[in-house]
Amino acid sequence: MYLGVTVRFFEQGATPPSSFGPLFPKAMLFSVVMLLIMTAFGMYDGGWMSGARVVLLRIGASFLTGFVVMSQLFYLFPDLLLGRGVFLFSLAFALIGIITIRFIFLRWSNHASFKKRILVLGSGSRAAKVEHFLQTVPAARSLNVIGYLPLQGSHHYVEHARLLHDETSLSAIAYKYNIDEIVIAVRDRRDGGLPVAELLECKLRGVNVMELSSFFERENGQLQIESLNASWIILSEGFKQGLARDTVKRIFDLLVSLFMMALTLPIMLVAALAIYLESGGPVLYRQERVGQHNQPFTIFKFRSMRCDAEKDGKPRWAGKDDDRTTRVGRFIRRVRIDELPQLFNVFMGQMSFVGPRPERPFFVDELSKQIPYYNSRHIVKPGITGWAQVRYAYGASVEDAIEKLQYDLYYVKNHTLFLDFMVLFQTIQVVLWGKGQ
Repeated sequence: MYLGVTVRFFEQGATPPSSFGPLFPKAMLFSVVMLLIMTAFGMYDGGWMSGARVVLLRIGASFLTGFVVMSQLFYLFPDLLLGRGVFLFSLAFALIGIITIRFIFLRWSNHASFKKRILVLGSGSRAAKVEHFLQTVPAARSLNVIGYLPLQGSHHYVEHARLLHDETSLSAIAYKYNIDEIVIAVRDRRDGGLPVAELLECKLRGVNVMELSSFFERENGQLQIESLNASWIILSEGFKQGLARDTVKRIFDLLVSLFMMALTLPIMLVAALAIYLESGGPVLYRQERVGQHNQPFTIFKFRSMRCDAEKDGKPRWAGKDDDRTTRVGRFIRRVRIDELPQLFNVFMGQMSFVGPRPERPFFVDELSKQIPYYNSRHIVKPGITGWAQVRYAYGASVEDAIEKLQYDLYYVKNHTLFLDFMVLFQTIQVVLWGKGQ
């Protein structure tokens, strides 16, 4: 924006008019608005690196939305007005700068010198999880796993070409391959199964040493159940609760739910009318769900299925292309309009705006028997949207429940007001691009 003002007013010796006012607050507002919009359009998510065409599409949509939002702010708050010339110059320079930086990043981010060099200690099933992560997650491009160092007696689940057959000490191997980090992916650590003294030497020489659970938490925003153990949960940072945190979150929920109810009231009225015209009443769907500390509550949603969806009385998973869904129901589920009545649950304190998805008691009982740590997700209030919903696609099986639980546990461990804001903006991305559920 400073560059835009310079070009607009100083190129021919002109000066800004006296009514222009201080530039810094306007420049900060412009920057914050554009950053939030680009976050909502997925520009800070690992998936944006899938190709130049996707990047250009999202940048174009971000700047078009930014133009509309800033124009509305200028109309509502005349003191922020910049003048069309300055604003258009600012948008143009911002667009050129961002496209240039993204192009440079796409071109050079895969260079080996920018990647963290990692040695995985172990070659079993846990180590295989790291290899699968490298092959399937776009964000893993920033990592360079040099190899997997097998320990004595371990069965290899990693390709032999990826194993390091080096008989020297661990510190010598770390020095030889210029290792930045060692990830411990060993299941059995008893009876000398873990070279503690050698790991300590590496640590003292500046090589970062971390557990597999911490590795996945940092790199993929989830706690992998297979690599979790009770001692790690007890001793690790996080999983904090307290009156101050609960109070801040409750105030946040009240403010956001009131604002969203006022903003979406016309949408809810249209949705209710469409549901009634297609399949009659009832328009709202009430169902018992499990809330914080396993306390049951009644959730409100717009009905998206036929009235006889469970006529046999047996609870069923809701599938992605469920044949019980009505035409209106398919649309309101895709854009998440069916979730809007849950704003009243948030206002009443039964739910939070951001948190794990509330499940039915039948499924909670079944999943608690099959999945370790499943009940840990009920430490916090359930939410309309959540970390798992914005990070993982639609789930309708035990396997999907496990995957989503790993994201829920990350949220339970690390939830802050900042993370709640990030989830809210990424929820916009989910609606816009049809990701998650």
